[in-house]
Amino acid sequence: MDILTDETRRFLAATAPEHDEIQAEMAAYAEQNGFPIIGPEAGGVLRMLANLANAKRLFEFGSGFGYSATWFAKGMADDAELFLTEHDADELDMARDFFERTGLADRTTFLEGDALELVEQVDGEFDLVLFDHQKHRYAEAFDVVRDRIEVGGVVVADNIMRGPIDFGPLADWSEGAAEALDGTNADTRGIAAYLDAVRADPRYETIVLPVGNGIAVSSRVE
Repeated sequence: MDILTDETRRFLAATAPEHDEIQAEMAAYAEQNGFPIIGPEAGGVLRMLANLANAKRLFEFGSGFGYSATWFAKGMADDAELFLTEHDADELDMARDFFERTGLADRTTFLEGDALELVEQVDGEFDLVLFDHQKHRYAEAFDVVRDRIEVGGVVVADNIMRGPIDFGPLADWSEGAAEALDGTNADTRGIAAYLDAVRADPRYETIVLPVGNGIAVSSRVE
């Protein structure tokens, strides 16, 4: 199901922030290879969130070749720390190359493997977290980091409305039809479980924005 009309999609694309040179190269690679990225519409939101949160530490659950992190970095201070995770070694090598060329590599830690295991190897708290790994594990990932987000920090989850999910049943579920998820795939049920988990935590306020593939933005308020 397409969540946006053609007219809305054109409008969002026309008013989105522009790629820099490296981001344009990353986007071209993604298009040529059918690699899903958040795109500049959602990327601009990530940049704004990082800026508003005065973010100093980012941890990504699933970074691919680093596209989303470049948007976060644009809104972060020059001395901010970035932790990127990816199970695909080739994609992580691409991220290293892109980040060397953007000048971000010296403050970025590149971690290969399962993000839910890797996050346990990093000490301290974060003020930015991105979930863009296996959708059926979002709720599990949130449970791992929910107490490690700084007050005022932000958690972003991608593919809330489009991607490896069935949005029609998810929309019905959101209106109270629990049975709508019967027979849906694990990723669709995983998005529902994540939204249940983050919205049930009184320390977080959550909204869903229909940009890119749909992102859930949760701010820790206490």
